Amino acid sequence: MSELFDAVDALVASRSPLPPPAERKRLRQAHALTLDEVAAALDVRRATVSGWESGKAEPRPPEREAYARLLTQLATLYPATESTAAPQQDAPAPATTSTGTPSTAPAGATSGAAAVTASHTALSAAPAAAPVAASRPARAARPSPASRRRGTQKAAPANTPAPGGVYAHGPLLVLDADAERNVTGYGTGGLILDVPAKSLPALVEWTLTEAHLGAEKLHGSGKDGDPLLVLTEAACERYGLPAALSEAERLAGRLPEGHKAIKQLQRADWQLTKRGLGPWARIYRSAQGSRRQCVQLCIPSWRALDDRAWGHAARLEPAELARVLGVYAARVMTPVGSTAVTGLELMTALNPPTRASEPDATGKRHTEHRPGSLGTQPMDPAPCEATDGHPVLAHLPRFHVRGPDKRLFEEAYDWARDLTDAECMQRHLVGIDVNLAFGAAANGAVVGLASPPVHVTNPVFDAALPGSWLVDLSHVDLSRVKVGKQWRELQGKLLPSPFTPTGERPEGPAWYATPTVAYAVELGYDVAPIEAWVRRDSARFLDGWYKRLRNAYIDTMADLGVGEKLSPQEFLTAMDGYKQRDAELAIVVDAVKMTVKGGIGKLQEKARGGGWKPGQAWPALARPTWRPDIRATVISRARTNMHRKMVALAAATGRYPVAVLSDCAVYTADGPSPLDVLPYDANGKTVPGSFRLGVSPGMVKHEGTQSLLWGADVLEQLGADGHVANLARYIKTGEVTAKDTGE
Repeated sequence: MSELFDAVDALVASRSPLPPPAERKRLRQAHALTLDEVAAALDVRRATVSGWESGKAEPRPPEREAYARLLTQLATLYPATESTAAPQQDAPAPATTSTGTPSTAPAGATSGAAAVTASHTALSAAPAAAPVAASRPARAARPSPASRRRGTQKAAPANTPAPGGVYAHGPLLVLDADAERNVTGYGTGGLILDVPAKSLPALVEWTLTEAHLGAEKLHGSGKDGDPLLVLTEAACERYGLPAALSEAERLAGRLPEGHKAIKQLQRADWQLTKRGLGPWARIYRSAQGSRRQCVQLCIPSWRALDDRAWGHAARLEPAELARVLGVYAARVMTPVGSTAVTGLELMTALNPPTRASEPDATGKRHTEHRPGSLGTQPMDPAPCEATDGHPVLAHLPRFHVRGPDKRLFEEAYDWARDLTDAECMQRHLVGIDVNLAFGAAANGAVVGLASPPVHVTNPVFDAALPGSWLVDLSHVDLSRVKVGKQWRELQGKLLPSPFTPTGERPEGPAWYATPTVAYAVELGYDVAPIEAWVRRDSARFLDGWYKRLRNAYIDTMADLGVGEKLSPQEFLTAMDGYKQRDAELAIVVDAVKMTVKGGIGKLQEKARGGGWKPGQAWPALARPTWRPDIRATVISRARTNMHRKMVALAAATGRYPVAVLSDCAVYTADGPSPLDVLPYDANGKTVPGSFRLGVSPGMVKHEGTQSLLWGADVLEQLGADGHVANLARYIKTGEVTAKDTGE
């Protein structure tokens, strides 16, 4: 009889009703689920789920039942509105309880679909196919104390298991207080919690014992993410903190040690890190066993969310801010400071320096170095890699200036030239910008790990060996270079040199990172290094970091309607006004981009503060991640990648850039579109190795177009003493400020 029942169950599962394909996609995106996550939960390929959402295929048992279960639960969470509803041909109505409220899966559900729904807390939306308004927390009046108590999801006591695990309420809460001093916590996925804590120490205690906040570790040898509390101005005042810092406190970056809030924490045996109680603060006690006791505060009104990275996030309503930070936390990591700090911390979170050893004779495990990581100890750079004022240069006279033969100077492009007569006859200046250029350059970069650099003289160049090389590249002539395996004649004077940030041809021996020297060899020229500092213990340390940030960028752009597999014209159309489709997700995109750029920059953090003197160590040097050699490798790859694309385009079309600024290049053209610069054929293919339009890192987007008359006017305004203004700096908006003109 049981076999008959099993057969009946299988028959029912084979016909599990599903909503139309467009609705399937809407529901997945409304819960910020990626295709990869759904595919992993259902144990199918990513392309299979994509086919189900496009209508090209239908799921079969046993996946169909689990997929239907997932969609039913998501439909309960995100019912279709008039603007998002799809024809419900065979979608069942959500089951309801006896009280008339939608039912959900039991906390102990173990199906793959239920696991996805239970574990994913970031709320995101906006169908990728069209600029439809995303489902997001409403910008309505904040709930009154009475209504909030009726509808609030109460935090369970510490000894009560929470549905979804120890971090069932997600990585963070945005706290707000009303006129009656009641505090509400807004979390990811639309979560709202009553916060009973009446003081700052009590708030920290509640967060660690009852709030079920935090994030799972990103690597098996890593550590879980600490819970993040974001305090609005009202919440600050409720917990005895100023709504804004005074000028002196802002310059110090923290409250003074004698502030009453700090004394409250000290009396309750809570400690602060060396950065004190500032815009980003860590409050902790010594760990008990393997469990950390640490809570992080973020205070937007104290300028914790820099508008250069986070745009208008600090001015959002609490529920909207929770959504923005929640999506970022789910796709990147829980913020631990500025986007630059978070980018650096992400490297360690994905590639921890230590691991547990195998059991010793007594069965006890110990902490040991984890191969492939940077280790736990800081390391001095080679003298040529050290920034001015570093202790390894303390023997140099004060104000000593090191030239390129003494200092490694790998920086991004800032180059421009005069227009040729033929270019002056064209009508437009078109800027194209490389997506996540430093991220793409980090991917595949071989860098030194935990061993110090080794000095060698007259070495044979090895492109597989990371390091710094003193070599003369002044003989490389860009008028005749190898493109692929063929020698090509080019107008070398119309191209920047790939060996200097200014684009000027080097005049003699200089220090270069390995990728720069390797590119000289690629162009067809011999190299003979004089000396080098090399690192034989090496690996592709940044690959996981790049992939995490790439996926965050790609997934969020897809939510904004810009997918990966678009034709060039479809891509340009999708990019037109994409930020207006969902202003909150647009903030996440910008934050991801700044995480990439800032994380690489943080590898060479310079001394800050008035008390520092050249030759003295500064705090950043105590980090194993203070690695100017890794930064130099990434920037070297980004600059040579850019040059390689410009050479390929010039060889195929005769087009040359008139200005390059970091990852943006400006070309003249008869039309205003990048398609008037890049030679796509009828099949959507372009020059191999050159610029390609698309959303993926390393591909390019339209940065901006201005008229040639505008360019001539800017060159006339800003040009002086033979200096040529860099049009790439202004191509996006066309605005030239009084600061630029020196007025």
